[in-house]
Amino acid sequence: VAFSVAYNQNKQLIGEHGLMPCKSYLNSVKRYVGGKIGMAAFAYTPSILWLLDWSDMDANLDGIALGGMALSAFVLVTGMANMVIMVTLWVLYHSLVSVGQLWYSFGWESQLLETGFLAIFLCPMWTLSQVPRRCPPSLICIWTFRWLIVRIMLGAGLIKIRGDKCWRDLTCMDYHYETQPVPNPMSYYMHRSPWWIHRFETLSNHLIELIFPFFTFLGRRMCKVNGAIQILFQVVLIVSGNLSFLNWLTIVPSLACFDDASLGFLFHSGCGAKKAVLEVQNEDAAGRTPKPTKGMFIRRVVNISLGVLIGYLSIPVVMNLFSSRQVMNTSFDPLRIVNTYGAFGSITKERTEVIFQGTLNQDPKDPEAVWEEYQFLCKPGDVHRRPCLISPYHYRLDWLMWFAAFQTYEQSEWVIHIAGRLLSNDSTVLSLLDQNPFQGRETPR
Repeated sequence: VAFSVAYNQNKQLIGEHGLMPCKSYLNSVKRYVGGKIGMAAFAYTPSILWLLDWSDMDANLDGIALGGMALSAFVLVTGMANMVIMVTLWVLYHSLVSVGQLWYSFGWESQLLETGFLAIFLCPMWTLSQVPRRCPPSLICIWTFRWLIVRIMLGAGLIKIRGDKCWRDLTCMDYHYETQPVPNPMSYYMHRSPWWIHRFETLSNHLIELIFPFFTFLGRRMCKVNGAIQILFQVVLIVSGNLSFLNWLTIVPSLACFDDASLGFLFHSGCGAKKAVLEVQNEDAAGRTPKPTKGMFIRRVVNISLGVLIGYLSIPVVMNLFSSRQVMNTSFDPLRIVNTYGAFGSITKERTEVIFQGTLNQDPKDPEAVWEEYQFLCKPGDVHRRPCLISPYHYRLDWLMWFAAFQTYEQSEWVIHIAGRLLSNDSTVLSLLDQNPFQGRETPR
């Protein structure tokens, strides 16, 4: 999904004629690090675009996105992957996020990169098998996923308690469904729920984000309870609004709270993967485990190194959680391996929208001038249009327009840039919109 979003929108946002061309960004980074493409440039902006020909940046962006789509589709359809494939996917998406600038500034980008990095170590080095017999997932790797869901929830919960007063007086959900970035059809009905349901929702949110994560460390049964609660919570969030692939992605580390016995019911008895798992378990029970090989020893060293790395990179993240000046959706390392998370620390109490309009009137200041509105693909605009349902897909421009609504134009110069493009009927920007009222007519004023 993330790569398909990139393929469909990158050219308009960061392409050759995009709103924020990544070529210009890379050139500015190059000047900042001394005018050379070396280790300093890669450290500041980790991207394979440094190694490619910049004469056709649109083709480069499309190539990265298409490559990612092909590899991820293979993994999804076959259920098989190895470290080579997963590293490639991680590098490809990292290359886009690093040059995505404002359009890739959301917390779920870092969360996807961290989840993808951890997924590398779930897989064998070369073998393509749903159940690699000599390379089962390490318990260390499983715990890195559990640690991820704990940090995601605690970060989100603490930023709320320390943030808007409405989270403490349990009134935030009175406003959230109406004022969230991109509501969906269910948001209207959930917004109109009785007041006591909104109080229950807010209190439940605090329990799920601040209390249940600690169940992860209280044994198998309590860990499963936390996993089930977190998955149910994400499903509710998916139903209530268009939050990109964030909630779908957060289900992934929640699955690590379960063991094979808990998830066995998802696979029918004739399934090859389930048979292979049972055979491996029977061999272990009978003491017929394969003799350790050099490769298995190296793998254990790699797994231990992963645990040490995640532990070390978690130090500033944990310090941030305890800090009264907590920041959310931030990374303390350029590769975004371990990050801070959080969402909706502040809740807007009324909805405001930035609306683009144009007119064909010779004098735009004429009180009789007829102004016609541009409609976005998913951003609320026409009050008679039903909210869209797009999750896990994501329209980056529509989401950023929500932030622009409570900022000044000096803080969001890109909004003025869009207005200028619309005045010239620019096809690049218009392709990001749903309706151009001046299509086939004169350019607006």
